[in-house]
Amino acid sequence: MADAAAAGGAIVPVVHAVTDDLILSRVGFLERARSVMVALRDRGAVHLRARNLPAARLYEIALALHPLQEATGCWIVCNDRLDVALAAGARGVQLTSRSMSMADARGVAPAMALGASVHARAEALIAERAGGDWVVAGNVFPTRSHAAAPGKGLLFLRGVAASTHLPCIGIGGIRPEQVGVMRAAGARGVAAISGIWGAQDADRAAMEYLSSYDAHRDTG
Repeated sequence: MADAAAAGGAIVPVVHAVTDDLILSRVGFLERARSVMVALRDRGAVHLRARNLPAARLYEIALALHPLQEATGCWIVCNDRLDVALAAGARGVQLTSRSMSMADARGVAPAMALGASVHARAEALIAERAGGDWVVAGNVFPTRSHAAAPGKGLLFLRGVAASTHLPCIGIGGIRPEQVGVMRAAGARGVAAISGIWGAQDADRAAMEYLSSYDAHRDTG
C-alpha cells in the first residue's frame, strides 16, 4: 500500500508535525523545525499553525524554512493562511472552519496542495468534492489542545477514512505506539503536536512516528 494518494503531483506525507502559537514562539524553534524536516524528509510535513501570530511573523518563519523544504522534500504547510503559503512558497495549506472554503482556495491556488480539517464524515466528503488533497480528522484521543473535547475514538476515524478517497490523517493525542491501530482504522498518516514538539529531541520523536508507521505498513 502506498503511503498516501497524490496531491499536486506528489505523495501526501505520512507524519505531520503540527505547531501552535506557543511552540512557534519558543526560542530555537527554527532549529528544531529544521531538524525535524531533515529527519522526515519527503515523508513528513511541518504545519505552521498559529491562531494569534501575526501574518508577517508566520511569513518570516515559513520563508526561513523554505530552503529546507527544497533540500529535504519535507513539506511546509500553513494552516488557514493561503496568502502566507503562496507568498513564502509553502507546499500546502491546511484549511479549517476559520478558513476560506476549499472550492474558493482551489480557485485561487489551483496548484497548491490543500488539506481540510474535518470532524465528521460529511465534511470529508465535501472536502473531496471541492478538490481537496487530504483530510485531517480528529481529535481521535483526548488531548491537551482540546481539553474540553473527549476523544472521538477509532470508530470515528474509521468512518471518516471510509467516507472519502482522500488520504485521512488522524490527529489528537496520538503516540508512536498507537500508529498501528490508527493504520488499522484506515488512517493513511498521523499528525502530532506535543508528541513531537514536547519531546527533548523533536527529530528523534518524529522518527519514532515514522518508524512505527513503517512497522505497520501492511496494516489496514
